[in-house]
Amino acid sequence: MTQATDAPLPMRDTALRYGKVTRLLHWGLAALILWQLFGMVVKVTMEKSPTVSAIVGSHQPVGLVIFVLVVLRVLWALINRGNRPAHGEGLQGLAARAGHVALYALMVLIPFTALVRAWGNQRAFAPFGFEIFPAQEPPVEWAVAVAEWHGEMGWLMLVLILGHIAMVAVHDLAWRDGTLRKMAGR
Repeated sequence: MTQATDAPLPMRDTALRYGKVTRLLHWGLAALILWQLFGMVVKVTMEKSPTVSAIVGSHQPVGLVIFVLVVLRVLWALINRGNRPAHGEGLQGLAARAGHVALYALMVLIPFTALVRAWGNQRAFAPFGFEIFPAQEPPVEWAVAVAEWHGEMGWLMLVLILGHIAMVAVHDLAWRDGTLRKMAGR
């Protein structure tokens, strides 16, 4: 007898597992966000060099791609809201939902604050070579000040990501409840 999890992976989410689109957005954003965090670790720990400059120089364009994908991910999550696997009951389910809400909030707020700063900055914002925001003369001080939280929220996101990974490990290795399979398995 074939189990539901042995069936081909659907495009949309189901009560048993996440679909192709959710998985693509999840793992794609995970890779891009980890690249951003890696770049900032490189920036604060290594001396300037052409390699460091290339890694750090990708931060704005990759951040813009992240913002677009996050908007798509939020919309897709809302479309699939009634179909997604449950986070569980009681305190455990509440903690899982709270952790996911915090991750989603940071995925929106971190690039949004960077875009606000880019809009108010005295340098033009032109990722991928096309101008999105012209230079502001004088700079819009409140917009530039908003972005002071950008980096701090990034480090907070790193902590939440590490917690997310740790909880997936607990679910998979200690509780053996199949949580990882919902996002990564058949």
